[in-house]
This record gives sequence, C-alpha cells and structure tokens, in this order.
Amino acid sequence: MENIKLGCAPIAWTNDDMPELGAENSFEQCISEMAFAGYKGTEIGNKYPRDPQTLKKFLDIRGLEVASAWFSSFLTTQDFEEVKEAFLEHRDFLHAMGAEVIVVSEQGSSIQKKMDTPLFDDKPIFTEEEWKRFTDGLDKLGELAKEKGMTVVYHHHMGTGVQTTKEIDRLMQETDPEKVSLLYDTGHLVFSGEDPLYILDKYFERIKHVHFKDIRKEVAQEIIREKDSFLVGVKKGAFTVPGDGYIDFKPIMNYLKDNNYHGWIVVEAEQDPSICNAFEYALKAKRYLDNLE
Repeated sequence: MENIKLGCAPIAWTNDDMPELGAENSFEQCISEMAFAGYKGTEIGNKYPRDPQTLKKFLDIRGLEVASAWFSSFLTTQDFEEVKEAFLEHRDFLHAMGAEVIVVSEQGSSIQKKMDTPLFDDKPIFTEEEWKRFTDGLDKLGELAKEKGMTVVYHHHMGTGVQTTKEIDRLMQETDPEKVSLLYDTGHLVFSGEDPLYILDKYFERIKHVHFKDIRKEVAQEIIREKDSFLVGVKKGAFTVPGDGYIDFKPIMNYLKDNNYHGWIVVEAEQDPSICNAFEYALKAKRYLDNLE
C-alpha cells in the first residue's frame, strides 16, 4: 500500500445533488470525522471553502490532503470557450491545493440530477456529432490540465452518456491517452451491470484515480424494477461503503497492489446520513479495507 493513498469523499456527510441530505452536518465535522477515521485525503464538497489558503489551514491541522474534485463539463451542449473558462478556474484551484488529477464528468444531457426520470429507461445516448464534440473537447481539457502538470480523469457515471462498457470503450478509443485518463468507480460499474475486473484489467494503464463504493443488491434491483431515478436510488440506499454491500473488493484491491497502482483510492457512498451515519460508515469502510491488506 506504499503507493496508494486512501481518501474519503464528503458526499456521505452532505450530498452535492441533494443538499438537504446532510444539511445539518458542518464542513468541520465532515473533515474532522474523516481524519478521525484514519483517512489521508478528501475530495471537495459543497460546504468546503474555495479559497486555497483558508481550506489548507482547515485540512493541514487534520493531516488531510486534497485528492481531487468533480468538474461538470458540458462539452456536448455548450460552446467550448464557456467550458474552458469554468475548467481553468477549477484547475487552478485544485493545483493550488496540491491535487494531481481533475475529475471530469460530462453532464450534457445527463439525467443524474433529475428526480423523476427513470435511470435506465431514459439514459442519454450520444449522437455521432455529440461524441465528436465530447472527445475533442476532453482532449483539449487534458491539454489544459497538462499545462499545470495535472491529469484529467474521466468519471463514467450512472445516468450519463458514458456509463456502459461499450461507452467506456469508445471514450478510451477516441481520446488521447496522453491527455485523458480514466477514473475507475466500482459502484457505478456494478450498478450499470458491467464487470469491474474486466474494466480494471483492460484499462489499468489509463486508470489514474479510483472510487470505491459498494452496492446494496436488493435496492439496486428495486430501482430498476420500479423505474426509479438516480436520485431516488440514492435516497433508497442503492450505494453504500465497501464491505457493506455485495461487491468483493479483495480481487480488485489485490489487482491494484499487484500491478503497482500509484494514486488515490477514495471511499465514496451517496447515502442519507440521517439513516446511515457518515462517520460510522466511513470507519466501517476503513476497517474493511485495512483488513484486505
């Protein structure tokens, strides 16, 4: 594990898409509990200060680093110059915080934030023109990241145009490996019905950031059966932390270690903290992953 740093995402304390989930949890409580659970880093949530000096002060005294932060791109629906302007601001903030990767997810036509849209029935499918705009734009964002010695890691995600194995394959084929890498997310792969070990093995050389989340199988099946949205799935508890669902993380962790993965593994689980206490579940995940070593 000497090359792997274990971080935690704040979304278990306060949800970015549904801020009412965890509205009672403060920023300082979130990062204090992360550190107390034994994590070394954090991604950025909606309550985090955006001034680098202010944020560093809060994190440094708790022994936490910034692993990365989510960037919503709209390459298929906006003019590139608009996306570029927002991306540069995001890039420079992360660079000031010492992060080396920038998480990007295409939100043009995404349904992940639509409360009443069935997750599987209405998933967006890019047209040929949209694929061209998307992959060309990603390469350009990758060039901008490289100006600061950073790497774009693309986040395949439920309810977006890059969710399935076929879509991940096309993304990898049509982007420059020197400019665009992959964020590997266990929960989104399994929820979508993909094989996480297949993706890990096929694209390991391009995987530069990892999210570990688990799935409650019965809840995920209910989401599909009831034609629920992604957000309803979160509220019902489809996602949980490693060790609390049905994904076997041991072969995944062994693969990462055996192949000398360098970088962050970030524990992430979109849950309602009033039902699943964020600190309790963060600690549960940390203990589970420690026991895999």
